[in-house]
Amino acid sequence: MPSHDPEGFDWRAGARCAALPPAAVFARRPIEAAPALRACNTCPVVEFCLRAVDPANTWFDGVCGGRLWSNGREVPLS
Repeated sequence: MPSHDPEGFDWRAGARCAALPPAAVFARRPIEAAPALRACNTCPVVEFCLRAVDPANTWFDGVCGGRLWSNGREVPLS
């Protein structure tokens, strides 16, 4: 995977969460987000995801970059 975002590169196509149901990716609770969080552990496009979604600045709810977010804040998993 390239370290920069070349023109035309669709990072979403390589995302491990691409085949997961939206309920897992946009979950608000750790138990529901578990499949997406596991997918992030081996995902080759985590950096692209974090840059594109920018969860802390977009009030994102769901899983991004191996972390669970609620209103742009990281949710503690334990």
